[in-house]
Amino acid sequence: MKLDSYDRRILEELQREGRLSNQDLADRIGLSPSPCLRRVRALEEAGIILGYRALLDARQLGFTLVAILSISMDRHTPERFAAFDTAVAAMPEVLECLLLTGRDADYQLKVVVRDMAHYQELLLERITRIEGVSGVHSSFVLRQVVERTNLPVGL
Repeated sequence: MKLDSYDRRILEELQREGRLSNQDLADRIGLSPSPCLRRVRALEEAGIILGYRALLDARQLGFTLVAILSISMDRHTPERFAAFDTAVAAMPEVLECLLLTGRDADYQLKVVVRDMAHYQELLLERITRIEGVSGVHSSFVLRQVVERTNLPVGL
């Protein structure tokens, strides 16, 4: 799907405020409501808009510790990676899981936990027990400098 300036503005506005009414969205981008709604639906059907979510404050929910884990695997086989992918996808504390190249680690995880005891349980009782995990290096986030969920669709 080729995006024009109206599509890009729709995406920018919805990324900023996903609960925006169609009327307000149309007003902001300078279209009437009917063509605006058609464009939004086309963006959804094309798979460009994947869904709408509420962003929550982790600290207010008791998740005070964020860790970045570098995970090394013993073998680089599709079966090992698939098993690892399935296991970490089932862990609600895992916010991100990235398969990497060019580093000593094979995976990088971003996890959120209540405290160090919760982290210890996650690490020792679940992550290190996944078949094929041969090493884990943990770093703890002191301060989050930038957090974005919006993609730069205007570029």
